[in-house]
Parts: sequence; structure tokens; C-alpha cells
Amino acid sequence: MQPMKHILLAGLTAATLLSGCKNVLDVQPQGNFTTGNYWRNQDQAVDGITGIYNILLEEDYTGFNEFVFDNCSDDQVRGGDHDYDDAIEAFTYDASTPTVRAGWRWKYEMINRANSALINIPKITSIDAAIKQRCLGEAHFLRAFAYWRLLLVYGEVPIITEDDVIKVNYNKPKVSTDELRKQIEADLLLAADELPETYSETDKGRVRKGTAWGLLCKLYMEWGQLDKAIAVGTKVTSNANYALAPRYSDNFSVATGNNSEMLFAVQTVDGYGYSDFITYHAPRKWNGWSFFYPTKGLVDEFEAGDPRKEICIMAPGDKINVGTSIETVTPDLSWSGYHYKKFCAWKPSGGLNYSLKTPLMRSADIYLLVAEAKIRLTGPGAGDAEIQAVRTRASATLPAVHNAGMKELMHERRVELCGENERQQDLLRWDKAKLIDIVAINNQPKLAYDGSVMSRGGSPRKFIRPKHYYFPMPQTEIDKSKGTLVQNPNY
Repeated sequence: MQPMKHILLAGLTAATLLSGCKNVLDVQPQGNFTTGNYWRNQDQAVDGITGIYNILLEEDYTGFNEFVFDNCSDDQVRGGDHDYDDAIEAFTYDASTPTVRAGWRWKYEMINRANSALINIPKITSIDAAIKQRCLGEAHFLRAFAYWRLLLVYGEVPIITEDDVIKVNYNKPKVSTDELRKQIEADLLLAADELPETYSETDKGRVRKGTAWGLLCKLYMEWGQLDKAIAVGTKVTSNANYALAPRYSDNFSVATGNNSEMLFAVQTVDGYGYSDFITYHAPRKWNGWSFFYPTKGLVDEFEAGDPRKEICIMAPGDKINVGTSIETVTPDLSWSGYHYKKFCAWKPSGGLNYSLKTPLMRSADIYLLVAEAKIRLTGPGAGDAEIQAVRTRASATLPAVHNAGMKELMHERRVELCGENERQQDLLRWDKAKLIDIVAINNQPKLAYDGSVMSRGGSPRKFIRPKHYYFPMPQTEIDKSKGTLVQNPNY
């Protein structure tokens, strides 16, 4: 979406936008808007919708915080200086842990802005019908995405919709996970009807029909509704508009990040409104903050000759172009000796290139979810076509899959999606379906590049079922509700 510029303008004009934007918004405001004098024409509708996307830039949302939850998995160990994130990795967090509460605000702010759009855009008369429909589809999808992340993190949370906004009814009790899933499903079905399949070049990066179908597929897999996951997932895998990019590396390149495969990504522009996602991933020595490190277990999962390993991982001895020079990766750059190379880019003049998009959902993910659903329903071999499509795109020389079962599927998801905040979701889904033992997996220490046990995340961790399927609700929110919100079980 060209529009990081437009997103920033929306941040200045939309009344619902809060003050969490970066200081790069150094422009003169064009006027003072409230809900009462906004939402009057097509430009305001489009800018208002783009203002919802703007929230994805926040560090406490997809700019950083959401990816901390994958530190629970066996693929990733925390870096950086947030000592409190040790609790996330060790499963010793509680309702006051900063990471547990940080993202709550921004998920509900996204819901708030989507609700405002859904209330007011239908009233606009000075707007093209197709643009109006698209805007409503974007609002439905973005609200669903925020609830999806709330579902994955907390399980049971309050639902706030247009009617609640109109009635000023915000202090609501949480709902069951099934009620929340139904709300997400309803929004995504509407979004799939309202959104276009493609956009012009200037609007690339906005969510599409395939984005809604893809998230529906992920929802149905989490819900255990495998038949429905196949049905909606196939709408992605059979549609050329959502085809896998020609090269795996295309998904992690500034020039090609907005390709057919990238169903949903954070749109950032270097120097003019950006996400710090890349900063958190890049080595501290080369302009980053070094917060996320792959483990040896993840790196060893790549097969010999799989080019995805070189694209995804920086390992000791690798040569890295940091713009102004070629540098050598040394073990002391991280606690594990590794970094995620796929999330790093440098400008020729030096410094990180903040135009690198943050991937939130790719078609490859959906291919592999369809394969998983088919294998679980029908047996080994049923998902071979989808798995093979992903492997062939990675490299035509990788061995072909034949009669692939869950072991092969799990392998493919681990290497294809490494670092993309999917591993812990996968482990939880598979554990609930009794396909793996997540407790046993967590009893295996996390290893550094040389096989040594890391002191951070290295010792056996105690995952407790069903307590650790979800995080506790933030205690601050429970306190503010004055008894309306009740803490999740076991906390």
C-alpha cells in the first residue's frame, strides 16, 4: 500500500487515532476533526480506514510485542534488555508482566477505529460504491484480525461492536472462546464478500479477499473445523492472485515484498513513518537492537541444500552486506550465535532500510494449513500437492515428498515460516489435537550454535496444561472494570 504517507495523514485527521505515533509525524495539522465532523466524503473514508492500518506500526503491537510470544516456542530465544521477557519464555509470567498487558490497548484501539468506520461509512453519500464496499471490507477484516490476536493470546475477552459504541457500553464481561471465534468468523465472511481480489499498484498492501479467506483458514484450523479450513484455504491456493512468489526471498525484499503471496504485511516507508520490527531483529552491532535469536534446533531443521536456510538465518562465519561494507557474523553477536537474516535490510548509504515489510500472513502458510487439514482428515499423502508446491518454490532440487504425513508437514511449516510468529501457535494447535506433547518439547533445552545449553530459555521449562494455552488478562484491565472482568482460569 503506497500509502504509508496516507496512513500518516490519517493519523493526523482521524479523531480516533491516539498519540502513540512516532515523532516523524512532523507536519502541520490540516484541521481539527471529531466523529461529528469527520466521515463526510470518500477521501475521509479512505483515510479513516488507512488510519486503522496505522496501528500495526506500534511497537506494543505488531511492531514488536506480538512476536515476543513466540519466545515460548522451541525455535526462538529472547535477546535484548527486557529482562521481564524471561518470564514469557519460562512460563512464569503473571497478570502484571509488561508483555502480557502491552498489546491489549492497541488491539482494542484497532477494534475501536474499525467500529467507528463501520458506523459512519455507510452514511456517506459522496463516495464511489466500490470504494465504500472495499472500506467496509477492510474495517471488518482489521477488526477480525485484532480479535484473532486477542483470541490467540488471551482466549476469552470482551467483544465490543458498533452497537456498544452507539450505546457507550464499553465495560463488558469477556465471552467464551467459541463466541469470540464466531465474531471473528462473521467479520471475515463479510470481509471476503466486500473486499476486491486485487488492487492497483498504488493500493498494493491493502487486504484482499484472499487475506480474509486466509485468516478464515487459520481460524478454522485453530477451531478444529478442518473441512471448513480446506474449503476456504483452497480459495487461496487455487487463485492466481494469491500465487506463491517466484522466489522465497521475494517475500523478504524491499523491492518485492508486496507480491501476490503476501496476503497481509505491515506497510512501512523508510524515513517517513515506520515500524521498528526490523530494529528489533537486526544485530546491535549493525544498527539493530538484537531482541530475537533463532535456536540451533530451528537452524538444524533445514535440510542440506535448502536455500531457505541462507535466506532466513545469519550464522557464524556468514558474510553480510550491511550497506557500506561486508561484515562477518561472529558468535558474540547474539546469545545463540544466530540472527534472523530474513528480517534485515540495509541501505547502500548505511543504516537499516525501514521499507522492509513485516509479514503477517503469506499464501505459503495457507498452502501448508490446507495440507495439514487434508492429512489429518484423510491420512498421509492427502496434502502432498500443497507441500510440494511450497518445496518446489523453495528449490526444484529439494527431494519430492511422497505420502507425506504430519511429521513432514510439521517440518515444512517450521522451515518455511521460521520467525514469522507461527511456531508456538502450531505447537499449541497440535498439542490440543494430541498430535505432539508440548510439555516434552519444552523439557528439551534450547541450544546455541555450538550445541551448548543457553542459560536463557535453556533449562527445562514447565508448561502446564491447560493453563499455558493462554496468557492471563492484564490485571490493570481487570482493576479498571471494577469486577466486570474475571481473570482467566489458573491465574
